[in-house]
Amino acid sequence: MKKWILLLGATLAFAKFAPNSDCQKCHPKIFEEYQTSMHANATIFKDPIHKAVWLKNPLSKKGAYKCAKCHTPAADNLKELMAPNGIGPDPKNPTQNDAVACAYCHRIQKIEPGLKANKNIISPEPKKYFGARIDHIKSPYHKIDTSNPNFLQGNVCMGCHSHKRNKFGLNVCSTDEKGEIENTRCTSCHMPKVKGSVSTLRKTPAHAFHGFAGAHTHSQMLAKYVDIEFLPHLQGFEISLNSRIPHPMLLHPARVAFLKVMVKRGDKHVFTKVEKLVRILGAKGKPTPPWLAREVVKDTMLKANEKRNFFYDFKLEPGDKVIAVLGYRLVKPPLAKKLGIDDPEATEPKIFKKEVFLYEK
Repeated sequence: MKKWILLLGATLAFAKFAPNSDCQKCHPKIFEEYQTSMHANATIFKDPIHKAVWLKNPLSKKGAYKCAKCHTPAADNLKELMAPNGIGPDPKNPTQNDAVACAYCHRIQKIEPGLKANKNIISPEPKKYFGARIDHIKSPYHKIDTSNPNFLQGNVCMGCHSHKRNKFGLNVCSTDEKGEIENTRCTSCHMPKVKGSVSTLRKTPAHAFHGFAGAHTHSQMLAKYVDIEFLPHLQGFEISLNSRIPHPMLLHPARVAFLKVMVKRGDKHVFTKVEKLVRILGAKGKPTPPWLAREVVKDTMLKANEKRNFFYDFKLEPGDKVIAVLGYRLVKPPLAKKLGIDDPEATEPKIFKKEVFLYEK
């Protein structure tokens, strides 16, 4: 009997975070949403884009998986994964496959600011979870703490999503580099309230969406934060993009957004123009991988809270339909080719928002 108790104790000590499957039992709706999110699919085993970038990084040959800090933070061998001569990701390790695990996020006690990147400080109590729902019941399975300011302000994401500087000091991917959106509540946009009970133990009409709306999935939830406007002129017309997003429209340098403007006259398209919105990193004016970049070579991405006008010198006729499509690709096609990504999900255009305007003189 002692032997089994010792083994159980060793197992519990080894399992730093409760597995995602434990959460499913009482939070089936939330778990179902989470499974569709990039938090659940952040590993190189499930995200072909992340895998392709990782394999191109020189550190991959040494097994130094530095990305684990944010992509598989619940791994039971996190330190070994991130070591200079690491062990490399293991698809057979269940804690790595839990990716950005439920228990990991809900145990973030505070966020420690850093020059290169922020750091999540994890609560030492394995069964104490932080949350923002004040009207909760006492759980028979874990403690619930609703006093954590990062959860109450909806900015617990900033441990991983604030900024990331490379060895040259260039911020390669930034949401909140200067702390300017500290109180804007990331969760209000990316985790809006949706129908469904938060738990099987207590029925509630709504809960915070755990599919985490973003570029990969559920982007339609974010479309309302960018308006497309049409303004006709005597000799042409304007299309305006009015962003109410508190950070650039797309953050990852691999992404590319586009505005496609068309004029349909009867059954024919008589005008088409495509504007590209990108942020390209590089050195000496040429594109490079993020870890080699020393400068921003080009930046036409729609900025935070920006209203940008595009003028088209095309004379409209009464009855013309002006079609404006704002979309994006997860990876620029030329970059996908260099990375060896043949997954169509990476390069196929995704429609973010579409508006059709009828011109009447």
